[in-house]
Amino acid sequence: MKLKGAKIEAFLRSPDPSTRAILIFGPDEGLVQERAMHLCKGVLQDLNDPFRVAELFATDLKNDPARLADEAQSISFGGGQRLVRVRQASDLCVLACEGLLHADVVTDTVVIIDAGDLNPRSKLRKLFETAKNAVCLPCYSDDARTLPNIIKETLTSHGLTADRDAVFLLAQHLGADRSVTRGELHKLALYMGDDKQVTSTHVQAVIGDTAANNVDDVIYAAASGNFALLDSTLSRVLADGTNPVQLVRACQRHFHRLSLARGEITRGLNVGEAVKALRPPVMFMRADAFKAQLNVWSSQKLVRAFEVLTQCEIDCKTTGLPAAAVTGRAFLALAQAAQSGRPARRRSA
Repeated sequence: MKLKGAKIEAFLRSPDPSTRAILIFGPDEGLVQERAMHLCKGVLQDLNDPFRVAELFATDLKNDPARLADEAQSISFGGGQRLVRVRQASDLCVLACEGLLHADVVTDTVVIIDAGDLNPRSKLRKLFETAKNAVCLPCYSDDARTLPNIIKETLTSHGLTADRDAVFLLAQHLGADRSVTRGELHKLALYMGDDKQVTSTHVQAVIGDTAANNVDDVIYAAASGNFALLDSTLSRVLADGTNPVQLVRACQRHFHRLSLARGEITRGLNVGEAVKALRPPVMFMRADAFKAQLNVWSSQKLVRAFEVLTQCEIDCKTTGLPAAAVTGRAFLALAQAAQSGRPARRRSA
């Protein structure tokens, strides 16, 4: 059975005891591990107890599919509920999981399986989505709807609050991986010291030197029509493990801000005034590039940019084509559009 949205959170708070196995998968590795650890701790606190915890890998189950059911049916030495963890699962585990879910044996052992980004055709994913005695929890990167809540929740746990501009700026720079998001917010909390109110100034001081800066490099290269910089930064960011869909969404946010500034210009402000009106403010080291982009991207071209990015996200999720390649083509199209909007250089006499 596949859970979504609020049902995932409800299950994490109170797992169904009739569930024989739980598959946690998705592109956000940090969220996969966070949810897996939460569920494991719900079974027992000492995850190093060799009598109550068994840890297996996909290769173990490929060579011995019956081992998973055997481990689930074992009784712990000294009593108590047992936990079986399967790490780095893949379709190599299908036979083992079928044996577990079809076994006619009553057991209170909890089997928690973590995996990477299983595509919709994955046999393991399909097995858990259709089994009545199993649950699968997809873990997708935080988006504009969920990320602000994660930011506020994490800062609150550190005794901090954040104003609207700070939350918006954090959301621009975080979200590709839950563990990275938590880590950067923890770093921000340490920086705050005795101050309890986070502002955009604090965020710029702490988060500005993270990998998100590399994402900004990609976006600004595309929006400015800088092909050489786009090629080098995009390759580096994707090689570092940035999720292509998260990169597309970050670019959508950037073009949304260009659209907002373009609207202010239409209402009579000049370029500088329009940029200053944005909240949170454009980082000072990016301000000149942002202003130059406003001279390139007309309202009509911005509409087309949103169409390109929306189609790119859809293709990443539905076509089965490599998401990195799909994203690369979309960003190249944006760079070409930016180049075509640049004023022609005067020829020297």
